[in-house]
Amino acid sequence: MKLPQPLIEGRLVRRYKRFLADIELADGTLVTAHTANTGSMQQCAVPGQAVLLSKSDNPKRKLAWSWELVQVNNYWVDINTHRANRVVEEALCNSIIHGFQGYTVRPEFPFAKSRIDFMLQGPSERALLEVKNVTLCCEPGVACFPDAITIRGQKHLRDLMEAKEEGWRAVIFFLVQRGEAEVFTPADEIDVEYGRLLRKAVDSGVEALAYRTIVSPRENLIDKQITIQL
Repeated sequence: MKLPQPLIEGRLVRRYKRFLADIELADGTLVTAHTANTGSMQQCAVPGQAVLLSKSDNPKRKLAWSWELVQVNNYWVDINTHRANRVVEEALCNSIIHGFQGYTVRPEFPFAKSRIDFMLQGPSERALLEVKNVTLCCEPGVACFPDAITIRGQKHLRDLMEAKEEGWRAVIFFLVQRGEAEVFTPADEIDVEYGRLLRKAVDSGVEALAYRTIVSPRENLIDKQITIQL
């Protein structure tokens, strides 16, 4: 997926109030940027990190600047959670995700008083797929989710288990935005209930997939599937 252009270099000064970040630009100007990420952003919101911003000319926007990428361990990480679904949708539509080649894609499908990210229609089945954006590594090379307790994420796992019981193919999809990650695992030390539910969901037939991205200042693309350790 192509990223907004041009992206402007800066350094993180601080992130606060969940949706705000103060950024120092290369010329020393201090700007406040919108941060489209509700998580704790552990490892991705450390003062002094290199970041990339976009700027909107929409006069109706409260903040012109948006924080798009941050550099962690020499890799660019996409912290804009609103874009994660679009990256996955593009990959699904281009038949890049193994097991879903040629499926039609319907975003935001209502199910069990929730909205599941995608309903996929294949030749002989329908599937529900929920995306989770992963930006944390619990140890070197091991990506993990979540980075904060997620009641909403727990509910999505219960919804997928219910869908499986009703005859759907059900999938939890971890979009791993850490270029050094070779393995994914649940972050039990952060949200033990999420890890318990994920294992229960997989045992009940919900599929778990983890795909790593390649992120550059110009685009965010699905790279390859990585191993899940439960």
